[in-house]
Amino acid sequence: MIWSKIRALFIAFEFTVTVSIVIILMYIFPKKNHMIRYYWSKMQIFLMGVKLDTEGDLDLKADIYMINHQSILDIVLLEALCDRNIAWVAKKEIAKIPWFGRILDAPKMIVVERENKTSLVKLLREAKDRHKNGRPIAIFPEGTRTDGSYLREFKAGAKMIAQKNRMRVQPIILVGTREIFDSKKFNQKPGVVKIVYLDSIEADKQTPWYEQIEEKMRQTLQKKLQNDI
Repeated sequence: MIWSKIRALFIAFEFTVTVSIVIILMYIFPKKNHMIRYYWSKMQIFLMGVKLDTEGDLDLKADIYMINHQSILDIVLLEALCDRNIAWVAKKEIAKIPWFGRILDAPKMIVVERENKTSLVKLLREAKDRHKNGRPIAIFPEGTRTDGSYLREFKAGAKMIAQKNRMRVQPIILVGTREIFDSKKFNQKPGVVKIVYLDSIEADKQTPWYEQIEEKMRQTLQKKLQNDI
């Protein structure tokens, strides 16, 4: 247990230093911001001792990725695995963090304020803009983290973005990221993350596609968790 605390302390310090460097570099080299994030994420995976167990393939033609959320490692992983300039949908609380909130501003991520109708209009407008510029959207449809043992009910934001822009959607299930890096318990230890790339689906308001994705992701997560018992 003590070693996981020491590792967490090291990662926290290392994050503080390297994220500051990443922010500065993204402002200096705005056209290289994706490459900067990509190599930084690769470094984090190495430092945390993450091994990957993958099923399926990342759809490089998808317009939006929907992912279950349990750890900051979720973001790091997709950044390291996708060679496209992802536009993340993030909470306003993160953007308001002094200095470090600029990690969202520099690469023009999409910042939203939960339970705010005006913010929803902004979300749809900015998602359309990023989509038009060839950037895939990445979103946690649950809206917040869990402990990794279940899936929360999906919020409406992801559905509205995808349907309004007739997007190709790929659901992704991550298992084990919280065990590797748990910011609440302040633990970090090497381990294996299971990544399941589910089949992509076209967002069509004439079909219950969103409910189908939610159920498929829930079933897949439970199946993978049961296999670990």
